[in-house]
Amino acid sequence: MWSFRAWRRRCLLARAELPQSQWREQVGSLALLRGLSADELARLQRLVWLFLAEKAVVGVQGLELSDGMRLRIAAQACLPVLELGLGSYRNLEVVLVYPGEFVARHEYEDEAGVVHQEAVGLSGEAWVQGPVILSWEDVAGEPQAGINLVIHEFAHKLDMLSGAANGLPPLHADMSVAQWGADFSAAYSDMARRVELGEATVLDAYAVEDPAEFFAVMTEAFFAAPGLLLRSYPGVYGQLRHFYRQDPALRQGC
Repeated sequence: MWSFRAWRRRCLLARAELPQSQWREQVGSLALLRGLSADELARLQRLVWLFLAEKAVVGVQGLELSDGMRLRIAAQACLPVLELGLGSYRNLEVVLVYPGEFVARHEYEDEAGVVHQEAVGLSGEAWVQGPVILSWEDVAGEPQAGINLVIHEFAHKLDMLSGAANGLPPLHADMSVAQWGADFSAAYSDMARRVELGEATVLDAYAVEDPAEFFAVMTEAFFAAPGLLLRSYPGVYGQLRHFYRQDPALRQGC
C-alpha cells in the first residue's frame, strides 16, 4: 500500500546524503560501530540521515550543536534499530542536548498518599511520549566499558513502546515472554545480590535500580561491551541478540 511516510523517505534518500567526511570521522571514532559490514554501514547511514531529517536534535542552555555532534548522537541512536527500523522511534520527535548534567524535577506519591517534589541531577532521561534528553559532556566523554548514554536512553524509548518502561519491550512473535523473564530475572537477582554484598560488578551497578534500568544497562553493554555481557549473563545476551536481530560479540570477535 502507498504510504506518504515511505514516499517522503524515498525522496529524502534520493536527493540528499550525509556529509561524507564527517560520517567517516564518526564511524572511525565510535568503537561500537567496528565490525559492521559495508552493507550494514550503508543501511545505518541511511537510517541516520532519515533520523536527522525527521527528528529535531536541539542544543539547549546555549549549547550549539555542529553537524558532527548531531551525527554522533544519531549514529548511536540508530544502531539498536538497524534491523528494527526507524518506526521503533515513532514516539520521539525531539532530542534535547544539554552542555552537561541537568536538573530534572519529578513528583511522586508515597505510601501515605503524600505528594513530594524532588530535583535530581541527571545525565540523561527519556519520556514516554516526549523527548530524549542527553548531556553532551557524557555523550562526548571518554567511553567506559559497557557504558553508552545514548544507547541507554534510546533503549528506554524502545521499552516504552508498550507503555511505561518496565524492562519488557514488545517482543517479536518468535520470542517467548516467559523465557525473556526467566533470563532477565536470573541475571537481575545475581547482580542485585552482588551489589548488596558490596562486591564489584563488571557491568554498571545502576542496573539494579529497577527492571527498566536493568534492560537499558544490559542494552548499552550489549552494544558497547558485548563480550563482557556474553561472559557475565549469556542468557540476557541471547535474548537481546534475538530482540535486536544483531550479534555484536560475533562481529567484534569477542
